[in-house]
Amino acid sequence: MKISELIDQRRSEKFALHERYVNPQMVRMLKTIGFDRHYVRAEGPYLFDDKGERYLDLLSGFGVFALGRNHPKVIQVLQDVLSAKLPNLVQLDVSVLAGLLAERLVALVPDGLERIFFANSGSEAVEAAIKLSRCATRRSKILYCERGYHGLTMGSLSAMGDQYFREGFGPFVPDFEHVPFGDLAALERALAAKDVAAFIVEPIQGHGVWLPDDGYLPEVAALCRRHGTLLIADEIQTGLGRTGRFWAVEHWQVEPDLLCMAKSLSGGFVPVGAVAGRKWIFDKVFDRMDRAVIHGSTFGKNNLAMAAGLATLEVIEEDRLVENAARVGGQIVADLAPLVQQYELLKDVRGLGMMIALEFGEPKSPSLRASWKILEAANKGLFCQMITIPLLTRHRIVSQVAGHAMHVVKFLPPLTLNDDDRRWIVNAVKEVIADAHRVPGSVWNFGKTLARQAIRMKAGAG
Repeated sequence: MKISELIDQRRSEKFALHERYVNPQMVRMLKTIGFDRHYVRAEGPYLFDDKGERYLDLLSGFGVFALGRNHPKVIQVLQDVLSAKLPNLVQLDVSVLAGLLAERLVALVPDGLERIFFANSGSEAVEAAIKLSRCATRRSKILYCERGYHGLTMGSLSAMGDQYFREGFGPFVPDFEHVPFGDLAALERALAAKDVAAFIVEPIQGHGVWLPDDGYLPEVAALCRRHGTLLIADEIQTGLGRTGRFWAVEHWQVEPDLLCMAKSLSGGFVPVGAVAGRKWIFDKVFDRMDRAVIHGSTFGKNNLAMAAGLATLEVIEEDRLVENAARVGGQIVADLAPLVQQYELLKDVRGLGMMIALEFGEPKSPSLRASWKILEAANKGLFCQMITIPLLTRHRIVSQVAGHAMHVVKFLPPLTLNDDDRRWIVNAVKEVIADAHRVPGSVWNFGKTLARQAIRMKAGAG
């Protein structure tokens, strides 16, 4: 079988195949919002469709493609590994590539993190951090934040701060308790009984791009130390240069006890996740020879993932992608921030590096407010589709709503964006937001169509 020929032969069937065998509601959603494109090629931050049109990808596989897609250096490394016919996953052995990647990561993570556990995904990394915390502290309670997102497997879902993702999947793992993000008093009350194994927190909450106050995370670390609780930094989305620092906790000089990473660690080629932690924590878990495999992951240290991780870290350093994320991402925020004063629907532009949010809200002018309320009645957060859909259809920019029922559009682009890409984004956003303020107009006519479709979908679900 030649895979390229198979793809060419069956490419036009992709939506039909998913409707029949995978997830028909996903196909229905893509068709409803006009995202049912046929992408045939990808390079760097760009996607190319079957008509030869070029798109700027500000979604990047939910942050997986920090290097952009199909980076040649990572491809070459993966080809070299496959050609070498290395022994892989012997299991009763240890991998040199895993050792080398662990060595490299320990040199890059915050001080005090000396050991690495490899997994297959961010969610699996979170599961590992929860287990390590409970075993090391001999406590069971895990604290997490409202609005936080840590994954969709059962343990990570138990630490999910968004009720939308929890609905229908309970009961959850016992001894998980939430506190508001940014509320130090609530955290201190929750820690007071000294029965909390760990507090898991995203330095910047991904769903909504909610940034903490400057003093929050340092005081969180101090409170956790005071009460014997481990601090888990979930850097699955924010890590590896995304925010203009290698780790987001570096913005606040915070040193966690465990740090979860995944997404872009392999350049988007191979599923991979990891937990960096303090030596004493790992020593408490793997404390005897007969417990050497007490926690593991069958494919966690596979050669392809480890080699891709090494290549990705090399590209980030050689191409100065952390610095580029800080510069270009910061300029995008600076270019768009003045629109808040100009347009009443736009309430905030925020972010760090290549993690950017545009927050919208109810306008004051009567005509806009009436149209807004129609959309909100049909489906909370529907207005944001009036931003993301024109960005795609008119400007060939792929973007996303930051979370369910949110009024936030989120940009999570590759760290490789250049100034031409920046101008492409800024000009497109200005045009789309300006058009959204014209009532009546084509955007609001389209909004009424979306509202009708949302109402029909609700009725069908009922």
